[in-house]
Amino acid sequence: MSTFSSLNPATGESVWTGPAATRAEVSAAVGRASAAARSWSRTPLADRESCLRNFARALETGRPLLADAISREVGKPAWEAQTEVASMIGKVGLSIAARAQRTAEFRGGPAITRFRPHGVVAVFGPFNFPGHLPNGHIVPALLAGNTVVFKPSEHAPLVAELYAAAWRDAGLPPGVLEVVQGGRDTGAALADDPGLDGLFFTGSARTGLWLAEKFARTPEKILALELGGNNALVVWLPADLRAAALLTVQSAYLTAGQRCTCARRLIVPAGSAGDAFLAELSRQIGGIRTGPFTAQPEPFMGPVISVAAANQVLAAQQELITRGAKPLAACRSLQAGTGLLSPGLLDVTAVDERRDEEIFGPLLQVIRVPDFDAALAEANATRYGLAAGLIADDAGLYARFRDEVRAGLINWNQPLTGASGAAPFGGVGRSGNHRPSGFFAADYCAYPVASIEAPELTLPATLPPGLNP
Repeated sequence: MSTFSSLNPATGESVWTGPAATRAEVSAAVGRASAAARSWSRTPLADRESCLRNFARALETGRPLLADAISREVGKPAWEAQTEVASMIGKVGLSIAARAQRTAEFRGGPAITRFRPHGVVAVFGPFNFPGHLPNGHIVPALLAGNTVVFKPSEHAPLVAELYAAAWRDAGLPPGVLEVVQGGRDTGAALADDPGLDGLFFTGSARTGLWLAEKFARTPEKILALELGGNNALVVWLPADLRAAALLTVQSAYLTAGQRCTCARRLIVPAGSAGDAFLAELSRQIGGIRTGPFTAQPEPFMGPVISVAAANQVLAAQQELITRGAKPLAACRSLQAGTGLLSPGLLDVTAVDERRDEEIFGPLLQVIRVPDFDAALAEANATRYGLAAGLIADDAGLYARFRDEVRAGLINWNQPLTGASGAAPFGGVGRSGNHRPSGFFAADYCAYPVASIEAPELTLPATLPPGLNP
C-alpha cells in the first residue's frame, strides 16, 4: 500500500496523508457502485431531488470547514474558496432545473421519449476547482440516476473527503458515490475498469487526448471532456482604460491564472492607444496582492498548485524571453519552496511560431496587431476554442467578434473568467468533445429512449401492400 500527501502550496506544509487506492480497490469501488446502480436508478425522481437538496443543506452547514480545506490544499484566498462552495450549493437547484428542461419526458408525434441513466460513471476532479468542477458532473449524474466513482485530484484529497461526508449526511445510499484517492496510477486503473459505463473529465488536454484514444474503442461508453484553452482577450480602444485593465487582470490572474477560462493571449492594437492601455495594465498588475490565504490584508491571488507548477511557468517564460519576448512585468518566484508567483506580462509579438499551448499560471502574453481584422485572425490562431473575450465600446465590433471567433464561451466587456451556471460550459477544437457541462451537463448524464406505444393490441386499419391478414 502506498501513501501520498497533499501540501499547502503557499507553505509546503502537509495537509492530508492517506493511502492511494490500488487497482483492486478501484475495481471493488466500481463493483459497489454497480451493485447500487439498479436501486438508485429506480429511486423516484422526487426522492433523488430531495437527497440533492439535503446535500445542499449539508454543504451550507459545512461551508466554513470546506472552504478552509480548499484554501489549505490549493491555496485559494478565503474569499475565493467561499465563492467556490457557494457555486457548489447553487449547482443543486440549477441541475434540477436543467434536468426538467433538457431531459424530461416528452411527446413528439406518435412517440414518447424518456431518459435513462448510463449506469456507473467515473468523474475525475481537477485541482483548480477541487469541489465545484467535480460537483458539476456528480450532481447531475446522481440526479439522472447514475452511480459515481469519483477520483479527486491528488492535490485535494481532504476536499474530496469532506465532499463525500456531505453526501453521507444527506442520506445518499451506500455505493451510490464511491471515492478512490490517489494519483495517476489510480486514475488509470479507474479509466481501465470494464465496469464503467462512462467517464467525465475536466483537466489537461494531454490527459483528455489519452482518454479519447482509450475510449475510442468503446463507443458504448459515454465520454465527456473539458480540456481548457489558449484563450484570447482582445482589448480594442476602450475609453475607460482603468476599467479595461481591471477586467484584464481578473481575466488573466484570477485563481493565479489557473482557471481554464483565463486569458492566455492579450491582443491589443499597435501604436499609442495600445501603449496607453498596456501602461495602465502594468500599473494595475503592480498593485495585485499575492500571498497565502491567511495573509492580511487579504490577497487577490494565491499560489499556483505546487513548486513544480511554478517552475513550469517560469521555464515557459524564460523560453519565450530567449526567443524574443519582452517582459513588461516579469513573473518571478516570491518565496522559495512554494507556489507563490508574481503575475507576469510578456510582449511576445516578435516571437515567431509561438507555441499553441495553455500555460497554466499567472503569465499573460501580449500580441500587438495593426487592425481589428488582424485581431480576429490572431484570436482564432489556436487549435483550442474554450473562451474568448472582447473589451471594446463599439457594439459593431462585438457583433463581428461574436460571429467570427470560434469558441464556446464569448464575453463582451466582462472578465473572461466569468461563466454562468445557468448556461452551457464548454468549447470546440481541442477544448473538449462537444459535450459541454454547466446547464447542459444533463445531456451527457442520460440517454434518450423513444417509444411508440399502444395500450391495447389491435390490428391497424390499413396494412402495407403484400400482407394477407
